[in-house]
Parts: sequence; structure tokens; C-alpha cells
Amino acid sequence: MFEVDAFDSDKKAKKQVLDVTATDQSLCDNTPVTPAPITTAIAKIPVVLAELTVQINVDAKINLPEPATEIKRVGKRLKVVQCRLIQNTNKLFMRGFVRKNIEYATRKLSNKEGICGNIGHCTVDVPWSCVTALDFNVGDPAPVLFNFANEFEYLVEQDLGPKFPAKDKLMSGDLTEHNQVSAEFFNELPYCELISATITEFDEAINRSDPYGENPFEEFEFKSIREKMVIDLTLKVLQKQQVAINNNGNG
Repeated sequence: MFEVDAFDSDKKAKKQVLDVTATDQSLCDNTPVTPAPITTAIAKIPVVLAELTVQINVDAKINLPEPATEIKRVGKRLKVVQCRLIQNTNKLFMRGFVRKNIEYATRKLSNKEGICGNIGHCTVDVPWSCVTALDFNVGDPAPVLFNFANEFEYLVEQDLGPKFPAKDKLMSGDLTEHNQVSAEFFNELPYCELISATITEFDEAINRSDPYGENPFEEFEFKSIREKMVIDLTLKVLQKQQVAINNNGNG
């Protein structure tokens, strides 16, 4: 406990107490309990089909809302909006963007000795997309079950009329009815799980110009940035499948 000086509305100094209370927690005992697992079961769980690192190359141009003299900092976050395996193929379609927050310096006042200004920022989304061929290096996707519709009909016999012998009959399928058996299957859709992303980029100012008025000789202004990014995205492709669990009596 310690005291600090405080002042009331009458400007008279007084002592105000700041108090902190802490207690020690005693150790609690516990008793381990052995779980009773199911020895044999069938579970429906996510199964890894592939794990891979995809390299995505991006070339983009960013136009700033005002002239800048220097890029101070660029914050980046990778966003994925689509990661879709086209079943019965090994093609993985991916699409997303890189959210970039760009901080830059502007020029408000300048002379031959220096430049003064403000720090501005601009947040942009740089899109990317690619298609890559998967190597199912962990497991295979479950077979795709296709919907079907099968028609069937019944035999009918009809009289041919007086122009034909009485014992002759017209035998054919019944056209007055429609019979069908159809089925639809609801397959499990493979999906992606992101693990890590590394972004290596090179940014350069383009369309540079000399600022008006007096400025240090090496200073310039620009409104456009040309950037090149290499994105190394590591991910898993999974699918829910039925898996037999059997420990053969070994607990």
C-alpha cells in the first residue's frame, strides 16, 4: 500500500490511498481417472487428402490518392475466398486477395534543407487467382456417386380388330403410363485448411516527378506503385470420410 498526492476542488493537498490486495492460491489435489474408450467403432472424420505449398505470382499497380514522397510501412494479410477441388480431377481452383495497408509520407512544406508533411495511409485489396494440379500424397478422395433415373414399363396386350385373326394380339409397352426409379447422392465436398503464408514482395515508385518549389535535390513525388509479390501458401485439402477405428483389444 502506498500514498499519492491528490487535490480537491479547493486546491488543498490531501493524501489518497491506493490499495492492492493479493492472495495465494492453495494447491488442489486431483486423482487421475482412466477413460473407458470404445474398442471398435466407425467414425466420420476429416481425412487429409493432400498437403502442399502453392506458389502464386502477382504483378499489380497501385495508385495512391495523393502525391507521396516515401513509403513508410506496408502491412499485409492474405485472404482466401475460394479453394475448390473439382472432383474426378486433380485441379484445385483458388482465388483471394492480399489486404495491404500502405503508410506513406506526404509533402506540405519544403525548402532546400528538408521536407515536412503528414503520414497518410491507404488500404487496398490486391486480387490473385490460380489453378494448381494436386498430387494426392496423403489419401484419395471418396468415389463420387452419380444421380440416376431409370424408366420401366409393363407389357400390355390389345385386340387388333376385325381385320386380323381373333387369336392375334398387339403386344407392346404401355404408353399410357410413365414409371421411373431415380436416386440422388449427397457427396462430401472436399475443403481446404490454411496452414501458413509467406509473402515476398518488391515495391517501387513509378511515374516520379520533381516537386514544385524548393526541395532537397534528391527528393521526388509519386502517385503510383508497381509491386511484384511471390506468395507461398501452405494448405491441406481434406474430406469427411468414414474411418474404421479398431485397436485390436490394445487399450
